[in-house]
Amino acid sequence: MVRKTTKHKVFKFEKLTYSLVIICLVSLPLTTLFFKANLSKYNFEVETLKKEVVKQQNKNESLHMKISELASLEKVDEIAKALGLVYNNGNIKNIGD
Repeated sequence: MVRKTTKHKVFKFEKLTYSLVIICLVSLPLTTLFFKANLSKYNFEVETLKKEVVKQQNKNESLHMKISELASLEKVDEIAKALGLVYNNGNIKNIGD
């Protein structure tokens, strides 16, 4: 008895379906890898910017302290005396009294 083998025909729809499945199976990990790489890059940039912000805040705080120090009454009196200026209470006039 000879057995006949029947050849299964692959239809266009089946070819298209197999092709799409293979493309999805290959592209899904690649796109996931791409998005994770971008996320990692952006996280690194965010951390760098946070460090810069903290650095600038510290610099601003230092400058505010320096302004307060220079604007203090004692410092103004010290600079005035060094320049030869004298505080004379008789020269002060009040306006609006």
